[in-house]
Amino acid sequence: MDVFLERCAGLDVHQASIVCCVLIGSPGRKPQKLLRSFGTTTRDLEALRAWLTEHGVTHVGMESTGVYWKPVYAVLEGHVDLTVGDAHHIKNVPGRKTDVKDAEWIAQLVRHGLVAKSFVPPPAIRDLREMVGHRRTLIETRTAVRNRVLKLLESANVKLSGVASDVFGVSSMAMLEALAAGTTNAFEMAGLARGRMRSKHAALEAALQGRMGEHQCFLLGMHLRNLKAIGQDLETLDVRIGIQLEPYQAQHQLLTQIPGVDWVTAASIIAEIGTDMDVFASARRLAAWAGVAPGNYESAGKPKGAGTRRGNVFLKSALFAAASAAVRTKGSYYRDKYNRLRARRGPVRAVMAIAHKLLVAAFHMLSTGEAFRDLGEGYLDQVARKRSASKLVQRLTNLGYDVMLVPKAA
Repeated sequence: MDVFLERCAGLDVHQASIVCCVLIGSPGRKPQKLLRSFGTTTRDLEALRAWLTEHGVTHVGMESTGVYWKPVYAVLEGHVDLTVGDAHHIKNVPGRKTDVKDAEWIAQLVRHGLVAKSFVPPPAIRDLREMVGHRRTLIETRTAVRNRVLKLLESANVKLSGVASDVFGVSSMAMLEALAAGTTNAFEMAGLARGRMRSKHAALEAALQGRMGEHQCFLLGMHLRNLKAIGQDLETLDVRIGIQLEPYQAQHQLLTQIPGVDWVTAASIIAEIGTDMDVFASARRLAAWAGVAPGNYESAGKPKGAGTRRGNVFLKSALFAAASAAVRTKGSYYRDKYNRLRARRGPVRAVMAIAHKLLVAAFHMLSTGEAFRDLGEGYLDQVARKRSASKLVQRLTNLGYDVMLVPKAA
């Protein structure tokens, strides 16, 4: 049965303006078209909502362009059935393009049910997603500042990175603070080492004998202050994320049982996909949405190689990092599967395949609430043994033999 809506609207959303097209009409008749432009302030969005309510609009569609759709969605949520469509999927055919025609085109697609809804999590998950996203930005900023510090040290011929395994550990940070303060005595700075670093006193003294200029000391001090401020922001943000995760504590603890999934990764998974797996219907759809499912490309009846789709890049990167850690877990199914795939497909594709399996496990755990159970390192050998036995039995059966398998005594 075809979908047909009598009162619907399409929104062409921009930073400072919104063009709304309302279509009203019963099946088989040319719909009445109403056009109106609105601003994007809260007052204007409330006026848009009142105008849609006045005309009895039940369904509204718009493109998921940038972040401009988010305040519109927040104001209209709960009043109409909202559809946020992928801009690539609802792009109009080439030709004359105006904001009015774009709004009308979206309204026509919504009217006939031709726009697939993008996944928009509930408000609490959206808040968590913003905080986890900001944490990711802080980590990237910290990495960039650390790289600047390493570059500055190399330009001053300070070879601390060649001696210390962690240039930003407790001992190394004390030495960097001394360098930023203008200390030139390498022996004194090497004495700031703590723990096992003390055994490298001679090597540290030689590595710290560089040529730090006054401007380099100034820049180093600025970078160290930035790193300290970012560290404090991360601690504060982690506390707030923990508070936001309290309603989902059970699901969060379940996800941390998966090898390679730590506290942050579990929070990232919940922030991106939520806890209600009914919206994805199946693990395959979730994997395709996330961009970790195998590609599918066929031409002239011949399947050809295809990479994974772009998907949700934030969830995809978090799963890839978790998979990289999971394959190092001794005695786990993921380690054995990775080693088998790496020999045939290479390390990167093998890690992506493990990321796919991690997401499938997360889907079923969130759907059923069951704890994680590792299949074990010998699982694939058991599967291969059963498959080989089944094939041999089938061959003998085809040759006219009755076969009965009896396990060999230990």
